[in-house]
Amino acid sequence: MTPYVLTVDAGLKDLRGTDHLLLALAAELALPESTFGCTHLVRDERPRVALSFAVESEEVLLTTREGLTARGHVVTDGAPDAAGRAVLYPGMAHLTGTLSIAELLSRSAIDSVTVLGTTGPPAGETPVVTRDHVRPQWQGGALVLTVQPAAGGTLTPFEVPDPTPCCADH
Repeated sequence: MTPYVLTVDAGLKDLRGTDHLLLALAAELALPESTFGCTHLVRDERPRVALSFAVESEEVLLTTREGLTARGHVVTDGAPDAAGRAVLYPGMAHLTGTLSIAELLSRSAIDSVTVLGTTGPPAGETPVVTRDHVRPQWQGGALVLTVQPAAGGTLTPFEVPDPTPCCADH
């Protein structure tokens, strides 16, 4: 990642709301495609989800800080942690439909793919049904997508696009 990182803590408590805010802010600010936008779980006396933007230059950093501040957000330097969940990243718009692992890696900033319950990397030709929702996470400085086995020898991202809220059937 880049050293040009800003964090916004809007006090949101859910990933979906933070995802929407992050994407809306990136669009409003016309952030370049090279931008990384991540969510971070803040676990303190007031649990919540913060968001961060990592940009490629000091000029974009200053413009982004100015735009966020003008919209009433409190902005701090740096990221809350090194394990952000990437919502916005280079190539993300090209990860739709079903792609092979090799295509997924070549089209985006994702560095690697891991499959739950396995020890080795998946074969490059293995199909991934993206469900148009691909949320890799930073792990040890690399952007890693965790996937799970699915029907017909395919894989799907572990995170589903529309999760059922806890206790929805109660």
